This record gives sequence, C-alpha cells and structure tokens, in this order.
Amino acid sequence: MRCPFCTAEDTRVVDSRLAGDGVSVRRRRECPRCLERFTTFEHPELHLPQVIKSDARRELFSADKLRTGIQRALEKRPVDTERVDALVQRVVHRILAAGDREISSRRIGEWVMEELKQLDAVAYVRFASVYRSFQDVSAFSEEIERLRNERADNASPVEPQTGQQLKLLPEDKE
Repeated sequence: MRCPFCTAEDTRVVDSRLAGDGVSVRRRRECPRCLERFTTFEHPELHLPQVIKSDARRELFSADKLRTGIQRALEKRPVDTERVDALVQRVVHRILAAGDREISSRRIGEWVMEELKQLDAVAYVRFASVYRSFQDVSAFSEEIERLRNERADNASPVEPQTGQQLKLLPEDKE
C-alpha cells in the first residue's frame, strides 16, 4: 500500500487485529522511507445484486427494505429481534451465495416465505397475502389449509401414554 504521507510505493504491516465483530481487519502500517505510521481497515467487498421487480424495474438490493417487510409481517407477534436478525442474515446469505448480478424479487420473496413458515405461521400467512396478492378470503383459506396439510405431513405421532412426540425412523414413514 502506498504511504499517504510521502507516497512511497511500499509500506509494511506492523500489527493486524480483527475489528468490527470480526468482519474487518485493522492494520497498523509503517513507511520505511519517512517512518510515519498509519492505520488501514480491510473488509470483504460484497456486491449485492440488482433486484428485478415484478414490473421489470431494477433497484439495488436493500437489507433494510427486506427487514421492514419481514417486521411488518411479524408485527405484534411473539418473535424476538435476534430471530428476525438471523432470518434476514440467512436470506441475505442465500442472495450472496446465488452469485447472480440480478435476482428477481419473486425469488427473494419465496426464500422469505420459506423462512417465515418455519418461524411463525401467522407472519407467513400475512407475508404470503401481500406477496401473492390475495384477492379474497378464499385465497387466505386455501393458503392456511395448505399450511395445515404441510404441518400434518411433517408432524411426528404422539405416544398415547405420555403425550410426547415420537421420533420417526426413515423406514417408519412409509
């Protein structure tokens, strides 16, 4: 790295430490020519994709906008902030892992609904109602029935004497 004081081409690293909860590296550097010291920060450069909206507009991805939509669906629900943060991080991670320069809002919405389905059924139905533009009560009913059926299919049987759920082995599901 070039020295900011004398513009010498090479500087040496004197000390390196993690900074910002481990997401960046703080480096103390020294210039061998003028002997001045300075600090630099190194962090990963992550390029979030453009989001292709349903009307074909494009806009930069915004984790804040994602969080706002999720929080709106979770309004007045008993879900703590840490779980919301973790959900947002998982969706952002999926977006980054996809590695695309552009991603459809529909794909992001599907990922959010997968996450909300696991987190809170009411929030899932709220989000789905906006995301899928439910037009009447029957659309709500169909989605709730679909959710009930999925939960019933995935539910473990209950032991009659204790009321505890039994763990199924793969061969028991047939």
